[in-house]
Amino acid sequence: MSCVTLRTELEPQPTPPPPPLRIAILLNSYRSRLLPAIRASYERTIGAVAPDARLAFYEPANKNGEFPDPACFDLIVFGGSNVDPRKSHQWILDVHGFFRRLVTQFPEKKVLGICWGHQTISRVFGGKVVDAAYPEMGVATVNLTEAGRQFFPEAAVLGSFKLQQHHRREVAVAPAAFVQLAQGNQCLLSESNTILTFQGHPEKDAETARLRMHDSMRWYGFDAELDEKAWARLQELIFMEHDGPAVWRRILDWVWEPPVLGTGIVDKLSKM
Repeated sequence: MSCVTLRTELEPQPTPPPPPLRIAILLNSYRSRLLPAIRASYERTIGAVAPDARLAFYEPANKNGEFPDPACFDLIVFGGSNVDPRKSHQWILDVHGFFRRLVTQFPEKKVLGICWGHQTISRVFGGKVVDAAYPEMGVATVNLTEAGRQFFPEAAVLGSFKLQQHHRREVAVAPAAFVQLAQGNQCLLSESNTILTFQGHPEKDAETARLRMHDSMRWYGFDAELDEKAWARLQELIFMEHDGPAVWRRILDWVWEPPVLGTGIVDKLSKM
């Protein structure tokens, strides 16, 4: 006869994993033939670090009034665009209106701004966007502030990370409600810990970045035929290793962090 040992205490249960992230992504490029490639780049880069994440895409620049229901998502992403964020096209004003409603009605919702989204969010909070002295294209180093070192512990030792860049405008004056995580306003975090923005592109891999190399003629005055050496150097920058995956991991971890209450961030929205 075998004996069975009865346990008088309940064994601790393992902590269940968090549910799959629900991410809404606003693709803000106006009538761009590259929209399918941009969407695929988000799917690849986020999927590489969070394969279970559920992505939904919206095109407010091309589909009037198309915005996500914030209640259905954990993260709302305001992505890049091919239009100057300082313009007053109706669809841009509609994006401003959606962002204001989002911050006002869902103050604890996590929001990510990338490139145009970074600049637009800064403007809506009273920051200033200007033409860059020299446009950036390809992988570049983003130097962190002390606050940035604390926020990005993986990059704390080097004090920097590398991201794909593609912009000819920049945030010259950061909004008052934000902390600079990187020098030159390259990365900003709201005091409420609910809004994170990047001038660079964590969602861009070389496969997507190379599709915009033709901008070198408008931005720098050369292409592959006019200046082979400059073109080769640009290719090196496009295909250089970067820290996009590590940055995405930090972003997605941040989504689960609690907000900082009582900052009055809604009151700091610009009246523009």
